[in-house]
Amino acid sequence: MALETGVVAPDFALLATPDQKVALSEFNGPVVLIFYPADWSPVCSDELSVFSAASRMFHARNAQLLGISVDGPWCHEAFKEQRNVAFPLLADHNPKGAVAKAYGVYRADDDTSERALFVIDAHRNIVWSEVSPVGINPGADGALRAVEALS
Repeated sequence: MALETGVVAPDFALLATPDQKVALSEFNGPVVLIFYPADWSPVCSDELSVFSAASRMFHARNAQLLGISVDGPWCHEAFKEQRNVAFPLLADHNPKGAVAKAYGVYRADDDTSERALFVIDAHRNIVWSEVSPVGINPGADGALRAVEALS
């Protein structure tokens, strides 16, 4: 079961590139975690494109977008370049799905994660979350409203 609002978000450090890690604790403002099953799937591609298109609205509110899937950093690099993703994609692949498990969104039946969004405030508290069916793109509106409510 996904972590609920009011819970302190578990910290993590994951590879954003093959040689660079990004940690949740590095960010002072709001952070939006975008858990998605896999690079290259049609719905995931659409979801990340929507967040990329909205990234300026999130950045205007000092919010950082972070995509997370169980794919490796090389796969993320190719996907980001091909799809023009405007924010880091983090590799939750070693051990596979450890961060997704910590947030309660790991799918053991297919070794991926749920399609889930978490908005985390400057104190690292989860202030909003949503888990969507894997085949549905939830869009960015709910996460953007949650970030706006923090200002």
